[in-house]
Amino acid sequence: MRAINWVGFLPAALLVPFILGASQILGLNNAVRQGIPYALAGVGGRLAFVMLVALVVAGLGATLAASVTALTVIKWAGVAYLAWIGVQALRRAWRPAAAEAPAPSADTVRWRLVRNEFAVGINNPKALLLFAALLPQFAAESAGGFGAQIALLGAAYVGIEFVVGLGYVVVGGLIGATGFSARTSRRIDLGTGVCFLGLAGLLAADGA
Repeated sequence: MRAINWVGFLPAALLVPFILGASQILGLNNAVRQGIPYALAGVGGRLAFVMLVALVVAGLGATLAASVTALTVIKWAGVAYLAWIGVQALRRAWRPAAAEAPAPSADTVRWRLVRNEFAVGINNPKALLLFAALLPQFAAESAGGFGAQIALLGAAYVGIEFVVGLGYVVVGGLIGATGFSARTSRRIDLGTGVCFLGLAGLLAADGA
């Protein structure tokens, strides 16, 4: 009876979160602009991945992954949200200093960061395809509790995702702690906006 193939799974699970995708860029930017405590709250929004893993465990992941309609809806929702985040960042970059809006409350900032991270994760068709295709490869169908094995693999991946996400947050926090001018802040927003619009364009152009 073959057990979970941890030797094959862990290198893949370690590699994927390190790739600088939308969630990592968002966490890094949140930490630079808002500081580590707020960005850590935002990382909580990656519980969206738990929901995607739950779909795979329930057997719905493969069904959704095979549905052109479902993937198309998820894809264009993701495109729209990534573009929206990019546009908001560009608006901040181009807003005159005198036109800066009043600072929102701490709870409002935390909720916005969590919402953004959750929406980016749940609207990412690549994440769903990743879990639906990757996790079953390292479980043993002939062994008992196949669903439990998928859940365990998913939990391990999500744990690694959180640890890597925290690493990006710490790096962003250290950058933000050095202090920077309003001009530099606008450049950060400009770069963030361009990155998210680029990610939206790449997702829109992807035929998968």
